[in-house]
Amino acid sequence: MTTKNEVLAVEAQGLVKIFGNHHAVDGVDLKIKTGTICGVLGPNGAGKTTTINMLATLSKPNGGTAKIFGYDIQKEAQKVRQLIGLTGQFASIDESLSAQENLRIFARLHGLSHAAAKQKTADLLEEFGLTDAAKKSLANFSGGMRRRLDLAASLISNPPLIFLDEPTTGLDPRTRTQMWDTIRRLVANGSTVLLTTQYLDEADQLADQIVVIDNGKVVANDTPEGLKKSVGSASLQLTLKKSDQVEQATKIIENELQATVQIQDNTRLSAPMHNTDKLTDVLIALKDAAIELTETSVKQPSLDEVFFALTGNNKEEN
Repeated sequence: MTTKNEVLAVEAQGLVKIFGNHHAVDGVDLKIKTGTICGVLGPNGAGKTTTINMLATLSKPNGGTAKIFGYDIQKEAQKVRQLIGLTGQFASIDESLSAQENLRIFARLHGLSHAAAKQKTADLLEEFGLTDAAKKSLANFSGGMRRRLDLAASLISNPPLIFLDEPTTGLDPRTRTQMWDTIRRLVANGSTVLLTTQYLDEADQLADQIVVIDNGKVVANDTPEGLKKSVGSASLQLTLKKSDQVEQATKIIENELQATVQIQDNTRLSAPMHNTDKLTDVLIALKDAAIELTETSVKQPSLDEVFFALTGNNKEEN
């Protein structure tokens, strides 16, 4: 809930972008609070990157309005550019220069003095773990190092709002985790992050708010937990030690949970659990009936299920 006097980091109403006869973005509304991470999900071609390009003043909307910290993206574009940093899907760094040279040039372009640019470069190289490779050719950089350098370049001016367009695509799990830690530190230090991602677990790990875009429209906007609850309840998963106790166990579980049990394989049972406090009652009833279990778990709905339910797309397309 936004207070009356709170200035939102991003506020968009009815954003539209048309290419020929195609509505790439078709009436997108967004409200992102300062100091939070907003994850934007959607299939390829859903309009995620196009939306970011409009908010970052790289592309003019065909309709609708948007403000960054209260500044109109069209009428006050220059002011907006001073408040944002952007890391796109493709690196903006110069391959012919070293990491140190890249950052110093970006710093000078942002108006920093020679001494200030030198200090800022050193600070960012240390922050992103690139000090030892500062003077090496980018030809020797891994994909993860390039992405970290690209993100460092976008932070030269300490922007209060950072757009990250699929910042961890193609990175190995360890480097992705390092990037997650960096993003969390940015927000802890006061930045706001709008993050598009191909990875549902990434949005689940990082985002305070998740917006799902499909066919140019916002089809969901909630917290990760809120989205998960929207597609169903948790489910109880049990594995019995003896297959001849399945029928008896099924009756007990259905009586306790007032829900239908599904039998998976010979000894595995599953049932929706609207109230997880009922787990103790189920386990006690099964124990009283001398029914032995080899495995017990409560499975919460996942963002994968949310994504499939909202977009109807196969995960491989994302």
